[in-house]
Amino acid sequence: GLDSSVAAVLCQRAFPEDMLGVIMPCYSCGEDAEHARAVASRFSIPTKVVALDTVLDALLEVLAGDGVEPALGRPAKSNLKARLRMLSLYYFANRLGYTVVGSSNRCELAVGYFTKYGDGGVDIMPLGNLVKGQVRELARFLDIPQPIIDKPPSAGLWPGQTDEDEMGISYEELDRYLLTGEAPDGLREKIEARMAANAHKRLPPPVAIL
Repeated sequence: GLDSSVAAVLCQRAFPEDMLGVIMPCYSCGEDAEHARAVASRFSIPTKVVALDTVLDALLEVLAGDGVEPALGRPAKSNLKARLRMLSLYYFANRLGYTVVGSSNRCELAVGYFTKYGDGGVDIMPLGNLVKGQVRELARFLDIPQPIIDKPPSAGLWPGQTDEDEMGISYEELDRYLLTGEAPDGLREKIEARMAANAHKRLPPPVAIL
């Protein structure tokens, strides 16, 4: 997607000889992998493709006997995808002595739109202080392919999924709120409620005093 492409190109500019892009399809839209390969080709980014479909299937089969019937089955499976990707990235980072670079932007971090110990499990977040509109402008400056800039932001968690539909908030609205503090009352409450509910994602685990 857009954020991943921008983060990858920034890494390529900073460390052209010491970086690796990992393309990790997991029941993903085919277009996502095509876009990842297009960015890698345009900017000469070395890549590895790690297909996680069968890994996810095998893990779900093992977990299926847990006797638990969660009401939130879809989020549990979607979060598992993100955590498998995190495991894969840290495998290569350990092998190569590299740092894992995340692609979360300021909007996602603010409202907790990321998976705890999944795409939120990284060593550095170069886009973490940029709202979505700023990431898009940076993408244009870096000459990211236009189809990637134009497509609706999506984590690719299931067919037709988009970030804005899942959050119930548009990036334009989030950008405005984070940059100016302005939002209509109903929207402000929605944003701030989401920020409060997901604050735990931005904090280290609490340490009990015994």
